Amino acid sequence: MPYDPSLVAPMRQEMVEMGATELTSAEEVEQFLGSNQGTALVFVNSVCGCAAGTARPGLKMALGNDQKPDRVGTVFAGQHTDATARAREAFSQFPPSSPSAVLFKDGEPVFYLPRHMIEGRDAPSVAFELVTAFDEFCK
Repeated sequence: MPYDPSLVAPMRQEMVEMGATELTSAEEVEQFLGSNQGTALVFVNSVCGCAAGTARPGLKMALGNDQKPDRVGTVFAGQHTDATARAREAFSQFPPSSPSAVLFKDGEPVFYLPRHMIEGRDAPSVAFELVTAFDEFCK
């Protein structure tokens, strides 16, 4: 079956609607991560079921927390390959995983939520992991 970008558009739009900046090029990732002040979350989006059923809904719940990152960006694995590769360079100490989330504080990665901690869990459990990190690092 040929790739149909229209199937991915709603998954990308969901992230934008929750306040994430869509990062579609390596340059946009550079600009997003360029500030070494404050907190930033990079969410690596994907087409898998755990992204749709757990990761994105969990992130949406977590972003309702009082403490949250100063900025949220998203790359889409398999769609924006240059952007995803550049984002992964910024947290190369962690294995590639999609979906996943990486929280940066003052330019340094301080929290990583890989696929194996998302898969098989429900959205509130993922939200709990993110909120715990937000409460610790986004003060």
